[in-house]
Amino acid sequence: MKSVKNVLMRIVSVFAASGLSVIGAGSLFGLEPIKSALMAGLLGVATVVESLARSFLNDGKLTSLEINEAFAKVDKKKA
Repeated sequence: MKSVKNVLMRIVSVFAASGLSVIGAGSLFGLEPIKSALMAGLLGVATVVESLARSFLNDGKLTSLEINEAFAKVDKKKA
């Protein structure tokens, strides 16, 4: 249960980090800030959820390494 809570909180963090990073950029293309933030946040979350789902499909469980690798895909500062 502790790892589920950790994953959910990290997903919320991905949404916030992805969404907040494009608010200004969206305005350059005429998008409302809230729409650009929602689109970027959802894209980041979708990337993580897809990676977690693919890892789970392999063997029916998620290791901490697989979880960390899924989140590393959207953590641009880690690379």
